[in-house]
Order: sequence, then structure tokens, then C-alpha cells
Amino acid sequence: MTETTPPATESSDAKLRAILVDVLALDKERVAGFDADTELFGAIPELDSQAVMGLLTEIEDRFGFIIDDDDVDGDMLETYGALLTFVMARRPD
Repeated sequence: MTETTPPATESSDAKLRAILVDVLALDKERVAGFDADTELFGAIPELDSQAVMGLLTEIEDRFGFIIDDDDVDGDMLETYGALLTFVMARRPD
């Protein structure tokens, strides 16, 4: 039996990748190559402290939830996998 990714994860993953392309003006092929361990904050020059606010606002808008200030920390932005996990845990069902 092969493992499959649940549809909700696939759609969230695609949406999050699109947000990174749109907000940070990253190349689609570059973002398509991100895996769970791809480092983000501190490793991608486009994702600086000012860009974080735009990224979080766009995540809120496209996923339909509010990100509390208390939820924002370095861990959630450390890797692509951490950011996707954060989004998946907060998105409405």
C-alpha cells in the first residue's frame, strides 16, 4: 500500500507555496523544490522581518483565520515544514 497525502494537506501546501511566490516574489520552481526541512527565516533573504508581516497577513487572508501575536515565533518560520504545520493546525475545517 502506498501512502497518499490527504487532500486538505495537498491544497494547503499548494496554497502556502503560492503565497510564498506571491508575497516574497520567489521563483515558482524554487518554491516547488521546498521540502519540510527547507530553511526559511534567516536562510531566504527575501523573508526578512518586514516581509514576515506581509506573509502572515496573506496567510490570514487566504486561509481564513487570524494569527495571534502570541502564535508568532521563530520556530514557525524556521522551516517550510514548520510553517505548513502551523497553517494546517489553524486553518478552519
